Order: sequence, then structure tokens, then C-alpha cells
Amino acid sequence: MKMLNLKPLFVASAVLLASGFALQAQAEDESQLIKRGEYLSRLGDCMACHSLPGKPDFAGGLAIESNLGTIYATNITPDKTHGIGNYSEQQFSDAVRKGILPDGSRLYPAMPYPAYAKISDEDLHALYVYFMKGVQPSAEQVPETKLSFPFSQRWGMRFWNWAFTAEKPFQPIGGASAEVNRGAYIVESLGHCGSCHTPRGFAMNEEALDSSNAAFLAGGSLNNWEVPSLRGLPRWSEQEIVDYLQTGRNDKAATGGEMKAVVEHSSSHMTDADLKAIAAYLKFLGGNPPLQAYDMQAAQVTEAKLTAAKNLTEGERLYLDNCGACHFVSGKGAPGIFPELDQATIVNAKDPAGLIHTILQGAQQPSTAKAPSTLAMPGFGQRLNDEEVAQLATFVRQGWSNNAPAVTPAQVAEVRKSLKHGE
Repeated sequence: MKMLNLKPLFVASAVLLASGFALQAQAEDESQLIKRGEYLSRLGDCMACHSLPGKPDFAGGLAIESNLGTIYATNITPDKTHGIGNYSEQQFSDAVRKGILPDGSRLYPAMPYPAYAKISDEDLHALYVYFMKGVQPSAEQVPETKLSFPFSQRWGMRFWNWAFTAEKPFQPIGGASAEVNRGAYIVESLGHCGSCHTPRGFAMNEEALDSSNAAFLAGGSLNNWEVPSLRGLPRWSEQEIVDYLQTGRNDKAATGGEMKAVVEHSSSHMTDADLKAIAAYLKFLGGNPPLQAYDMQAAQVTEAKLTAAKNLTEGERLYLDNCGACHFVSGKGAPGIFPELDQATIVNAKDPAGLIHTILQGAQQPSTAKAPSTLAMPGFGQRLNDEEVAQLATFVRQGWSNNAPAVTPAQVAEVRKSLKHGE
């Protein structure tokens, strides 16, 4: 009787089994890459600029107001006609890190490629896999960006990039801890915090791109709001920095302006470890002295006068009528709920536009996983005229231990005008 040779069958089965395991492992690896890329997209805050309410994620269309004009965020879904579905990984890298599209045209630095240039190769690869395989394609066509001459000449960005960007990877800080360097990597690259918090030069360039320059994160201006320095944050503990980024509020402050979207779409999704690393890095920077010495006697005088409610100035009366219920006669608000006004950065800013904007239009805290409630401050633009807003803002800026210049009705009128034009 002739014996069957089963060896080839066993070999073939082993090969098929090994191939199956290999394919499963490959699928698991890709799944992990997609998950990692999704998290990195949160670190990079891609959602905030490239998504609109009621539209598919990353389908673009957001109107970004700049000193050059209105720039529309692009569709970055893997749609092959209206999105980035035809990009190779190198083309994706060039767009993200250098601001260069596949056809050779140049992006405006509303896309923060000067910071994204520091993204590591590994993180860039994970982002590419996520956007190509983890994002749903959308055929949404966004409005074309049309700036006036000479800003319409995108080829000129080649010279701007040569003068004001540095295409080099992230450089760890020598002698700093691993935690501080992790925070530095997030802040300087994906987080692109310098885009708003670093002063800009005559050509709208960031004056510094990393912590080697004391101008980095030293404060700036965005859409007529004075943006505070992040260097050291002397009034906040590391935990208060974490709380603010995670929930949009802490015992001293609450988010406002553009920062609300950052918390909502980006920092509230970060891991505790990454938030602590960011806080450690910002405290490590230092170099930012306290806003001013706390004047306890002046604070007590204001509190006592508001409590007595006699012989009030117009600004003090307006404060009690409109603000006192939440921020109290002490100006200290309620920890984690209503922000402090005494010594608050937005109150004492050199340019009062941010404070005026908040009084006129109000503010709303974002809903996050750790703080789902959406506490809102009403706007008083319909209730108070320019003179009254100026009186109220002046009192807040000069009450308690605050010591900032008075606000004029003309300044209020200017902010009110910008709100009517949707700026």
C-alpha cells in the first residue's frame, strides 16, 4: 500500500496559517497607527480649523480672519477630488512641514507649518495613515482663498519661508527632564502654541520658534485680542494649568476667545501625562514676572465699598447690577465656576479689547469630558451703551488690586463695530 506524502499539505497549511497571522498582525499594526494618528491630530488641533459645525469632520471651509484677509481652511479628508486622497506620504509631509502643495503652490502660514516642521517622522507617518484610512472622505468643496495684491501672489511665500522658517526637527532641551522635553515637543511642534502666544514681526512672522529665544511664548495679539505670555505662568500652579487645558477653567480663570476651540477640540482630549508635561515645560520656561504685586488693602477697600453700596460711581453701580452675582464684591468669583477679575490677565491687558469683547458678547465655557457643564456669561451689548461699557470696564480694570488704564467709549465703539462685521 502506497503511503500519501502529507508534507506538502502541512507546509502549505503552515504557510497559509503564517500568512493569516501576518495579515492579522498587519491589520492590528495599522489599527494602532490609525488610533495614534487620531490622537496626534488632536494634539495638532486639526479639527478646530478644518471642521465646521454640521459638516463632515476635516471637510474644511472655516473662514480664518487674518491681517492679510480671509483665508479658508482646506478639505483634508481623503477625498481624491476635493481633499488630499491623492497625496503620497512625501507630499503630505511637504504640505504639513513646509507649506508646499503637490502642484508646487505655497500655503499661507495660517497653516502653522513653521511649528509642524518639528513633527517627528514617526508621528508624521501615523498622521498620514490616519488621514488616509481613518477619516471618512468628503466631497465638500470649500470657498477659494482670494487675498488682495500683493498677498495673492503665493509664490512670494518662498522668500517668506526662507527668511522666517527653519526646516529642522525638534531639538530637545539639554539638561531638562524627559517630562519637560515631552511638553516642549508638544508645545513647539504639534501644539503650535507659538502661533498665537509669540509676538510677530513686521512681516507677520513669529519672532521665535522655540525656547532658545526669550520671545517664544512671550505674548502677542490675535484678532485685536491681547494674547498673554505663557512663560512661567507665575500665578498658576502646574495643576491649575492642567485643569485649564483639560476643562477650560480652573480656580482663577475660564477660557475665552480662540482658546475655547483649542480646549474643546484639542487639549481636553490629551492624556493626563501629556497635559502634565505641557505644564512642566511652561513652568520650566520662567522669565515672566508676576503681573503686579497683590495690593490687599486696595482690594479690601473696593470690597467694602461694594458691600456698603453707598456713594457708588457709575462703574461700581453697573458692576453690582450686572456682574456682582457671579464675580462677587471681592472680584474673586467662584473657584472652577466663575473666573477671578482681581489680577486677571484679560482685565489688566494693555489693550482692553478682549475685556470689552467679553462684556459686549459674553462667553461660554466648552463642554469637556472632565467638565461637561457649559456655563455661560451673557453679553451686555444690547443692554449697555458705549459709555456704560466704558465705565464698567474702567472700574473692573482699576478696582481691587487691578491697576490698568481707563477705557474710553471710542474703544468700546470700535470693538462693537468689529462684532457687527463678524470679525
